[in-house]
Amino acid sequence: MIRSMTGFGRAEADDGKRNITVEIRGVNHRYCDISVRMPRRYSFAEDKIKNAVKERIKRGKIEVSVMVENITESDATVKLNTMVARQYYDNLMLLQKEFNVSGDISLEYLASLPDVLKAVPDVEDEEEITKAVLVPVCEAADNMVRMRETEGAKLAEDLLSRGRTVRDLTEKIEERADKVPALYTEKLKERIAELIGGSVEIPEERILTEAAIFADKCSIAEELTRLKSHLDQMAAIIASAEGPEGKKLDFLVQEMNREANTIGSKANDIEVTNLMLKVKAEVEKIREQVQNIE
Repeated sequence: MIRSMTGFGRAEADDGKRNITVEIRGVNHRYCDISVRMPRRYSFAEDKIKNAVKERIKRGKIEVSVMVENITESDATVKLNTMVARQYYDNLMLLQKEFNVSGDISLEYLASLPDVLKAVPDVEDEEEITKAVLVPVCEAADNMVRMRETEGAKLAEDLLSRGRTVRDLTEKIEERADKVPALYTEKLKERIAELIGGSVEIPEERILTEAAIFADKCSIAEELTRLKSHLDQMAAIIASAEGPEGKKLDFLVQEMNREANTIGSKANDIEVTNLMLKVKAEVEKIREQVQNIE
């Protein structure tokens, strides 16, 4: 199934000690680029979070946000640094003596000074935390994949529709291209008649030779065949997609565009040129849509 690269997934989990909320957002990117935002104290779980997401999402710029709210009282321990408190006290006493000022050094003031009292996070069980975090991470990633698949189905429908439009235009070009040599022959005869009148007879074989050279030079049969083949391949990839197919489709669109440019440059007929401009417009729209596919 074709997947879009844009999507969002969210999940929550509660392991009895903490509430964990995970949000995952994805946008277009050439490769798989995963970034994780989470509290520093849980950074040990980052690699496993990335691996879990990468198992489910193969392409795109992915932002994973992990929020952890502890619901037990054993989150942190307040510790007293008596050495820092002693240094503050001694220096304050020295200031009092040096400048001959009065005043009491209260307990409240001393305790409010930096690093005297400090909340230190309790030592966590890394394996337990990682396991707890991965539950909502995997669920959020799965939710995002489902959203990508829904969007991908719409993209696939649009690509197939535009592919049919290109095929219809290609068949019209093919039909018109078959008539171009005969039209050229008639115009050549008319042009010669205008230039020299009826005073000189131009051999029919010479005119037919010129027409044959023109037909060979302006032949677009091979390009049309390859263009239709690319359309068939695009439809087949969309129908049988079981994983990321964006890069394959991107390559095919480049080939379609190359054939369209060649046809446009070789076509010596205004009607073919106008039809090819419509083909190029549709191919460009296909290219834009393919940029959204994983």
